[in-house]
Amino acid sequence: MGWQNKQFLGNGEFTLEFGDYDVKITVPADHIVAATGVLQNEKNVLTNQQRKRLKQAKKAKKPVLIITPEEALANEKSRSTKTKTWHFKAQNVRDFAFASSRKFIWDAQGYQQSNSHTMAMSFYPNEGNPLWEKYSTEAIIHTMEQYSKYTFEYPYPVSISVNGPVGGMEYPMITFNGPRPTLDKKTGKKTYSRRTKYGLVGVIIHEVGHNYFPMIVNSDERQWTWMDEGLNTFLQFLAEQSWEEGYPSRRGHAAKITSYMKSDNQVPIMTNSESILQFGNNAYGKPATALNILRETIMGRELFDFAFKEYAQRWKFKRPTPADFFRTMEDASAVDLDWFWRGWFYTTDHVDLAIDNVYLYRPNSQNPDIEEAWERALENEQPQFISDLRNKGQWVRTQDKTELLDFYNEHDEFTATNADRNKYNQEHQELEPWEQELLINDSNFYVIDFSNHGGLVMPILLDITYADSTTEHIYIPAEIWRKNSKKVSKLLIRDKEITKIALDANWQTADVNINNNYWPARPIKSRFDLYKEKKKDMMRDYNEELKDISVDKSNDE
Repeated sequence: MGWQNKQFLGNGEFTLEFGDYDVKITVPADHIVAATGVLQNEKNVLTNQQRKRLKQAKKAKKPVLIITPEEALANEKSRSTKTKTWHFKAQNVRDFAFASSRKFIWDAQGYQQSNSHTMAMSFYPNEGNPLWEKYSTEAIIHTMEQYSKYTFEYPYPVSISVNGPVGGMEYPMITFNGPRPTLDKKTGKKTYSRRTKYGLVGVIIHEVGHNYFPMIVNSDERQWTWMDEGLNTFLQFLAEQSWEEGYPSRRGHAAKITSYMKSDNQVPIMTNSESILQFGNNAYGKPATALNILRETIMGRELFDFAFKEYAQRWKFKRPTPADFFRTMEDASAVDLDWFWRGWFYTTDHVDLAIDNVYLYRPNSQNPDIEEAWERALENEQPQFISDLRNKGQWVRTQDKTELLDFYNEHDEFTATNADRNKYNQEHQELEPWEQELLINDSNFYVIDFSNHGGLVMPILLDITYADSTTEHIYIPAEIWRKNSKKVSKLLIRDKEITKIALDANWQTADVNINNNYWPARPIKSRFDLYKEKKKDMMRDYNEELKDISVDKSNDE
């Protein structure tokens, strides 16, 4: 084991070397112990029935109770004066942790991978049900299934979730997770809120996921918190979205990071853990969102997943730095991402792209009859000056003296002359056929001006609506900003008339201001409430007895 020389000031967690552990833990005889590693002496600490259940759980299709709620209650009521020694061995781990309690219910289910078998196990008191027995072990297995798709097979023989005294904390093979139901002391019923349910599933996914980052891909969180918290939160988002349709993930959606991205009180992701401001947003939310944008919008899922898996497999049981992650993502994908790492990880810039102007051009046909008529129509589209409007119908001298009218009163400035026509005919005859066709091209040439108010360059995602109600999606890579990171223009040649343009219509890039993303500009819809009331526990409130208002009224009378 090596020494950690960086001073601990309260934020950055540990970074350790790998080792083998042989641990014996002596506890009261009525306690159940969960720990990093494999239990070596089942016969000494478990009953015959409990050992049979544990064997059954290895091939079970759903969690099997090793210690039942009834047995846990019996243990809780006892106060044994005897002791038992639990013996665990763990290989190639960077830390060891354990939990001991006489209140533990214990359930388990085997998870078979192609090259290994893991026991997923949960330890929790009766106070944790019905939430824990339903979700904990399922969430462990789900995490291993999903994380292994994007990294490598879970290499350890056990994975444990303990209902502990903290919101969430991780160690090799064992995690501690806090959420549990609320007991109504009046009715004796236990309910849980939506936040508690998804909080439990999410925190188990997150903490079990830490076995991959940083317990196996052994980055230094004291120096670079995002390398395990950010990468893990990104994979947590992917796993949550595979749990159920519409899972309410806290982090990962681009739109959910915009408030932080435009805030003043922040530092770059690459900041040392002890100096980070807004820790959760900086080390968890922003890097997770950045990687999801990289996957969905910039690289594409297939290419990103290949490169990310290469990083995980290349650096498992090793000590990567940020440069190793950046370099692997680039050389495995053959995509230059320097601009992305620089903007998202080394600055506090944000995304705020805007549509400034839209210009419509058509080729000049050189034909004076066509072009002068076009100029006249353009002139007529201009608004009339207020004095001209008010002067309409008033007396003018030429009403009484028509002899003052001449050639220029019959022909406006846009009248085509024979000299113009002769010049056009002569020049037109000298053109090649393909050049003549270009002059009569009636396509619409649109030039769209964009500006970058936030400093962070991103691809330009356009959704275009035409006059015939058809639509088109256009992806313009971020390289369009390479020569000017503040302002760019894009030419679109279309046969149809464009009526609407939306920039990042699906909120993919974490753009902090959508008000400037539409042409023509549109109102941003919202509502205001006269009062607000948050539902804290929908399950409890739903089951509340409905009162008969008419009875109350009759009593008042």
